[in-house]
Amino acid sequence: MSKILDDLKYSYRAGGIAQKIIYWNVGIGLIVLVLDAFFSVFSAHVLSWLVLNSNLSILAFKPWTILTYSFIHAGVIHLLFNMIMLFFVNRLFSTFFSEKQFLTLYIFGALLGGIFFVIGSQFMTTGTVLVGASAATIAPLVGMAVHAPMMQVRLALIGNVKMWHIAVFIIVLDVIQLNTSNVGGHLAHLGGAAMGYLYIKLLEKGYDLSSIFDKISNLFKRSQGTKFKKVYVNKNVVNKENEVGNEGETRQKKIDSILDKISKSGYESLTKEEKDFLFRAGKE
Repeated sequence: MSKILDDLKYSYRAGGIAQKIIYWNVGIGLIVLVLDAFFSVFSAHVLSWLVLNSNLSILAFKPWTILTYSFIHAGVIHLLFNMIMLFFVNRLFSTFFSEKQFLTLYIFGALLGGIFFVIGSQFMTTGTVLVGASAATIAPLVGMAVHAPMMQVRLALIGNVKMWHIAVFIIVLDVIQLNTSNVGGHLAHLGGAAMGYLYIKLLEKGYDLSSIFDKISNLFKRSQGTKFKKVYVNKNVVNKENEVGNEGETRQKKIDSILDKISKSGYESLTKEEKDFLFRAGKE
């Protein structure tokens, strides 16, 4: 058992972002299955905090569900289909784009899919809640079709088809099924498709939405030490050092060494003696 866990941990660490997303989806899916089997009442309570509800007052109280719903699935078949699709789409997407861009489009696809569901629910008769990673997965698929529409993909039992054929087929299928019982799900799919189109068009104009996450991560990065302004030695100090010869030269080298240390490791990396020395040098 421990060997299997070790292999899974290694596979998770070594795998790409798509593999990590699959692990999270499968892991959460297994937890939900176990809870449903043994603690059905508790499971329903837990899920109510994760699924996306079309009721605006509930959504306002649980805003995180606009994303967490994409990690919850309505059964094993639903989960299996979405994960196979996710794996397939990631292989294509990684041909042209980075993992960070895939993750960005995946997340924004889930968000816009959830928004389409909530807005559509105010005007159409949809299901009460939304679950599944379909919208998040369709986003990079449509993005690929927009970026490389003529790229050919070989599908089992069908043969070679172009990317734009796949994207159009999925979108048309969702539009046709807007009058079925799963209206909310198809609205979410269209939201994911819209995000895929928008992301690539913005990227072509030079706007990469993945930079948003860079800015957010920078806000939480630990400070690398207090920034210290470079000490400039005035002419009087230089003249004085020339007079004292080797002693002045050694002193300047020590200043340069300390400043170099600050630039590499931050001011906090200095010893008390170095801080005192630099403070005195700055006052002269």
